[in-house]
Amino acid sequence: MKISFSSKQLEQAPKDFVRIEIVEGKQNRFVERNGVHTLEISIKKQGEINRRKLRILCRQIIQLAKQNKIQKLAIQWDRTSFGPIEAIPYAALATDVATAFGMANYEHNKYKTNAKEARPVLEVLLLGQIRKGGEEGYKKGLVIAQEVNAARELANTPGGDMTPIVLANAARTALKGTKATVKVLGVKEMTKLGMGAVLGVGKGAADEPKFIIMEYWGAPKTQKPVVLIGKGVTFDSGGQQAKPGDSMYEMHMDMSAGGAVIHAVALAAKLKLKANVVGLVPAVENATGSNAMRPGDILKSLSGKTIEILHTDAEGRVILADAITYAKRYKPAIVVDAATLTGAALTALGEQASALMTNREEMVPEFLSLGEASGDYLWPFPLWEEYDYIVKGRFGDVPNIPAQGNTRYAGVIGGGKFLEVFAKELECPWAHLDIAPVMTAGAEHQLAKGAAGAPVRFFLALIEKYAVTQAK
Repeated sequence: MKISFSSKQLEQAPKDFVRIEIVEGKQNRFVERNGVHTLEISIKKQGEINRRKLRILCRQIIQLAKQNKIQKLAIQWDRTSFGPIEAIPYAALATDVATAFGMANYEHNKYKTNAKEARPVLEVLLLGQIRKGGEEGYKKGLVIAQEVNAARELANTPGGDMTPIVLANAARTALKGTKATVKVLGVKEMTKLGMGAVLGVGKGAADEPKFIIMEYWGAPKTQKPVVLIGKGVTFDSGGQQAKPGDSMYEMHMDMSAGGAVIHAVALAAKLKLKANVVGLVPAVENATGSNAMRPGDILKSLSGKTIEILHTDAEGRVILADAITYAKRYKPAIVVDAATLTGAALTALGEQASALMTNREEMVPEFLSLGEASGDYLWPFPLWEEYDYIVKGRFGDVPNIPAQGNTRYAGVIGGGKFLEVFAKELECPWAHLDIAPVMTAGAEHQLAKGAAGAPVRFFLALIEKYAVTQAK
């Protein structure tokens, strides 16, 4: 998609562009007046549009255009009053708009034989006065959308075509031509290091596990890096305790967070941010079979702690344990992991936000603010001492699900408490995002069916914040 600009008014738009009008209280409709095509998009009250609603409105514009096979749009952007969002810096608003346009323009059509019939929007012409910082903001937004969509494309790829080595190669492709580097550890290297958690989960699959390491040094190495960790389960059958058939569908997206980390690092590199960023993705397939881990197995993690496997379908937290320990060697400024970890998070939050847990409770407002500003919304859950029973093992140091009590209680928190055991060795803030609620786009999100691309935008906001903070 291209975004272009003109100081002309809507009535002066080129004839090959369909005009977009934002109207109050009407139905969406496509009309023709004196030979001029106009797409009317209805909203309740223009003055009540906030930042969240603006993102949805922009996506709706693109979705309606695609449905009507419109490829060129003209929008009078300075004519509409956006009420409360006027307080947001114009450049940031422009980035939001372009990101929303670009994300709505994506569809996963790779496997459709009639994919050529798909007609994405090719150009958006913004009319009227573009304020200072606007053009740069729009350009940045398109780059963000490009990387979010690339993460969505990885997640949408079927499990038979998305193996750990394919994900590793995707990281190399994403970072090609940038200052970022990629290193991939195989079974031999992980065995030497003692990554028994990753190896234990991955040993049942025909495709061997990989540990993907991405580094972008855009600032002096004296500046501590932001370390991002993403669960990279390329397909999750549930292991020996296999999921029911309906629950196994879409489990090729269980590497969504891994794809998000890859493209967050790519964003930092392509935007040439003055920041240091490390991305870690443990990539495995959780398979059934004679070599797969069994309930009752005890794995020795990279930290030296043993993990008691009480359920083979709680594998994501197990591989993240090794990644959190590996992050220590970077002496990071902050470590944030993300994972499609629990169905309980989806039950708790619906399809609106990722669950947030952190070892620095005082930082919760800051994380929520970054989520709000980026569009990857978060909501906090506690990691109180009262939940410590969840991580008390019987025969190993820590169980991957509670060894006592009702295992269905505090499911979201249980995942966070497990990871906290390993994060306690870090000497920096740590946060865990359970992105299961936003793995796929909700019906009201005005995005194509399939992966939603969370939390690429939050990761970028976090990187930018730490780049500014540490530069002072």
